[in-house]
Amino acid sequence: MTRFLAGALASFLMLTGAFLLWQGRAQDPQDLPPAPPPQAAVPSMVDQQPLVAPEATPKSREQKRFDRADKDNDGKIVMTELLQPRRKSYAKLDTNGDGRLSFEEWAHTTVDKFRKADGDRNGALTAAEYATTAPKRRTKPKCGC
Repeated sequence: MTRFLAGALASFLMLTGAFLLWQGRAQDPQDLPPAPPPQAAVPSMVDQQPLVAPEATPKSREQKRFDRADKDNDGKIVMTELLQPRRKSYAKLDTNGDGRLSFEEWAHTTVDKFRKADGDRNGALTAAEYATTAPKRRTKPKCGC
């Protein structure tokens, strides 16, 4: 019984293949749609200069740094905004070894840096004042070959 079904299926597939080959013959050229018009030549990359990504300027880097520190986006950085991200790690910095660290002990360097940067002594840093606290950028060596 299985051989009979396999033979019938093979016959059906052969007839289907023959029908598709017979229907797939070429048509007359007058029955085909017209060819599309030739397109203009695409300019090659050799004629154009390569695209170069713009490099970030120090001003934009400094503006991003200021915006990260200015949590309430009022254009000024108050001491609480500057010191808030550092509160998590101050427990590791016990300078007098008494097992406790006051916030003033921990923030001594930051407070001094803030006071030095606050030129007009109003308790808030403007963008120009905050720019003086920028860390020195390290240059990477080109190649250690």
